[in-house]
Amino acid sequence: MRALEGKVAIITGGNSGIGKATAKLFADEGARVVITARRKDALDQAVADIGHGVIGIQGDVADLEHHRAVAAAVVSTFGSADIYIANAGVIDLKPSEQVTDEVYDRHFSINTKGVFFGVQAIAPVMNDAGSIIVTSSLAASKVLPHHTAYAGSKAAAAAFAKNWAIEFKERRIRVNILSPGPTDTEILGKLGISAAQRGPFLEHMANTIPAGRLATSEEVARAALFLASDAGRFVNGIELNVDGGMSLI
Repeated sequence: MRALEGKVAIITGGNSGIGKATAKLFADEGARVVITARRKDALDQAVADIGHGVIGIQGDVADLEHHRAVAAAVVSTFGSADIYIANAGVIDLKPSEQVTDEVYDRHFSINTKGVFFGVQAIAPVMNDAGSIIVTSSLAASKVLPHHTAYAGSKAAAAAFAKNWAIEFKERRIRVNILSPGPTDTEILGKLGISAAQRGPFLEHMANTIPAGRLATSEEVARAALFLASDAGRFVNGIELNVDGGMSLI
């Protein structure tokens, strides 16, 4: 039997990178999957790529009405949900003196507010003994250059998750934190790394990771599967670093 047979999973930011890889893996493992994304073109492409009847809902996690709309759509279509992954995020690396209020607000609106109000809206429509996973980052606990605003937003989301693990204990909803280290996704391009710079950048990063390379999206997705499935059913309130050992150095 597949690990998520018959489960309903909601994944924010499921149009690319870790979110898309997780949606694909969960669908392969039998889940009925709902993904969200801001851009309709990227959302439609992800729905086509993932297959398995995945449902795409367009919207911005910084918009509280979007979360309510997702909850209503899930209830209308499936009746309830079993898994919620608050994965959507943004990163804009700058030294603190270059962080504007716009950059700051964007990080906290998406990475922090989006997580909080997403869980607030979705938890009431989740089945008891469900699983919530908050995607944080290694940067929330390990100081990395120019990550200050991003790290703060992700650390706050991780703190939410630990509190929710206690708040939801009567319903036996497990809440865990997934904290990837450097991962080879499309986000590298968004950080301004050109095709010519990609090779040297990956080599440099590999030298900072005991595993000797960056993670793949699929590897992080496998960790999410563990936390969401019965394989991790006695795991609650932890932060799982998927970082190749980078947190150790």
